[in-house]
Formats: sequence, C-alpha cells, structure tokens
Amino acid sequence: QVQLVESGGDLVQAGGSLRLSCAASRDVFSLNAMGWYRQAPGKERELVAVITSGGSTNYADSVKGRFTISRDNAENTVHLDMNSLKPEDTAVYYCNAKVWNTFRVYDYWGQGTQVTVSS
Repeated sequence: QVQLVESGGDLVQAGGSLRLSCAASRDVFSLNAMGWYRQAPGKERELVAVITSGGSTNYADSVKGRFTISRDNAENTVHLDMNSLKPEDTAVYYCNAKVWNTFRVYDYWGQGTQVTVSS
C-alpha cells in the first residue's frame, strides 16, 4: 500500500494563500498520478488538480490560475499552492495517488485536511 500523510490545512482569510503538502511512502515517479480532491458540505468530491509521473498537470476550471500543483521528488512530496483564496474554496481536501496497469487502477487516499476561507 501507499501511505499518504497530509499537512497544511488551516483557517485563512479571503485573498490569502496556503500550501498543502502530501508526503508519500513511495517515490512519486512510481506513482502514475497524484492529485488533490476536495469535498464541500452538500457537494460531491471533485478533482482540484492532478500531476502525472511525466509532469503534465490538469486543473478544475474554478481554480485555474490560482492553484499550482507541483512535485518535490527528493522528498516524495506533492504540494498544492493555493493563492487568492475564496470562501467557496472551503472544503476538506484529500490527497490521492493512482497506480495503474493493464488490468486495474489502484487508488490511495489521505485522511483529508480542512481548509476554511473566511470572508
């Protein structure tokens, strides 16, 4: 299994910045993709950002231009840098790792970290 340890969730004012970090128990190059999802009250869990082992990235339209996902390969860590935070960004954020082969996709999840943006 892949262990994911999250940190960085906090209470922050609108317009502020926050960095979320996810440390993996495996070299990130061995993981086909890592990303961040979030779930707000009354909402479905949604993809926020993803980065593949090849370095390509994708973002939800709602965070494009404000959030940046990156890898620190030496520390087996993926970061989510969040800028210009809005109250609607308030959610539980989950780190995710995917490993796939011809037959199956394996998903691993962190425990989640609360991000609250006050107006």
